[in-house]
Parts: sequence; C-alpha cells; structure tokens
Amino acid sequence: MKDRVFNLLPPVMVALVVLFWANAPAAWVKSPWTMVIVSAVITLSVLGLEFVHERHAGWRMNKREFFTDLFYVVMSATAISWATETFAEDPLKALKHSVGITTEWAMHMPFVAQVALVVFLVEFGQYWMHRLMHDNAVFWSTHAPHHHITQLNAMKGAVGNPVELFLISLSVVALFDLPKEALFAGFGVTGVVSTFAHANVRSDPPIWYSFFFTTIRHHSLHHTALSFEDTRCNYGNSLILIDRVFGTYREGESSVVGQGDRKRLSIREQFLFPFQPWIEKFKARQNKAPTAAG
Repeated sequence: MKDRVFNLLPPVMVALVVLFWANAPAAWVKSPWTMVIVSAVITLSVLGLEFVHERHAGWRMNKREFFTDLFYVVMSATAISWATETFAEDPLKALKHSVGITTEWAMHMPFVAQVALVVFLVEFGQYWMHRLMHDNAVFWSTHAPHHHITQLNAMKGAVGNPVELFLISLSVVALFDLPKEALFAGFGVTGVVSTFAHANVRSDPPIWYSFFFTTIRHHSLHHTALSFEDTRCNYGNSLILIDRVFGTYREGESSVVGQGDRKRLSIREQFLFPFQPWIEKFKARQNKAPTAAG
C-alpha cells in the first residue's frame, strides 16, 4: 500500500500545482513571493519524503549535502534567476515588441493547454542545450560538475557550475503571450517533475505518467557511473517524451552515480571546473619561470 501511494505522488502533485495556479487569487499571482513559496514547498515536501521512503541508502542525505544543495537552490533562485531575466528574457521581450511578434492566439487557449505549451517550450530548449553539453567538449566542461554528484536528492537539480545553470535556464517562453498563471503553473509542473527525478524517493509513477514525464529511473540512468557514453541518454529534465521522439531514450536505472573517479566536488571546485585547464597551464608556467631564470 505504501508503494502504491508513493507511486501516485508525482502525478498528484503535478495536478495540485496546476489547480493551485488555475484558481489562485489575482493578488497572489502578482506577488513576487508566491512563486518562491510554492517552489520552496515543492522542494521541502519531496525532500521530506526521502526520510519516509528512501530509494537507496547510499543516497541518504547528510548535513554536508543538505547545506551544499541549499546554497545552490538559493543561488538559482536569486543570482541565476536575475541573470536569466536580465540577459535573456528582457532582451527577448524587447525584440518581441520591436519586431511586433504577437501570439495572441495563445491567450485564448484552454488553461491546461497553455500550461502544456509552457512546459514544452521550456523543456524543448533544455533538451537541446543539455544534449549539446554532452556532445561538445566546451559545453561539457560547464555541465560535467553536475555529473560529479555521487548521490541524488531533491535539491540536486540546482547543483552545478553557474555557467551551466544559466545556459540550461534559457528558453523562448518570453516570446509568447501567456498569462502569468499559466507561466507559473508550467514552471511549477517542471519543478515537481524534475525534483522527483532527482530525489532519493522510492516512487515509480504509473506508465502513463512516465511515458511523458521524467522519473528517477530515467534520470538516475543519465547520471550513471558506468561511463560517459552511458550518460548520453534521457536528456529531458522533465519531459522524457522528447527523448522518445528524438531517439535518445534508454530504459534502465542506476543506483551508482557520478563521473570520473566519482570524486565529490566542493562548491569552489564546481565553480572553477570549466577553467581548470587554464588554471593548470598558468600554474605550470609559474613553476617553470624560476627555472628558466636560473
């Protein structure tokens, strides 16, 4: 019975998020704090479930993991969010107005269809950016720190190099005319799905859910420690359907995650990781300099 209840939690939470934003008072929608509070409730709820019905003992949360993950969650909600809005969304909105792009038809769609459109637009961009990061060495250097995590937990989706976190946040949603309620509901849906997809919760949603949405089984395989090549699948952060369409879907699950020598990176190492080759070259030159002078 416990397994059955937990298997239904992801779709139930997705439905609750959509219902909440569909019926939220206008004052709540306008408040900048509502989205923050809803996101925090989602994350904390799923995190709490890890202590009730964990998936793998080896992924069990400890104090160090909690505070490291919390740092990234706060950074994503503040610095990364600001950077995305300032350097991506605002310029897109300005372009939209200057060129006269209009999608008034989107305002007349049913609410659920609007939410589905938001989810698709966000996930389609993330899928191709994520796939590029696994296909290109330069982009991989920004994404690799996220694959050095050695356990999956509810907040792990926010863990990574700031450059990667900014790149993976890019989308073209700002070009579309959509009500705030639909935007927030779409972001909430991806938040629920991706949080469960990173969580150490024994929850295997029904087939109809996992056909469309990413689950911990899909995403743990993407984080497998087997080899780099074995991570080149299941790129959809929330919408595994895109992997099915473009041939990158793979069935399976992995309880052992992490790349390279599975060394857990500190926050400092995460931040410096893409620049490490240049740092090493600089150090090598500095070490050779006295010898050359001698």
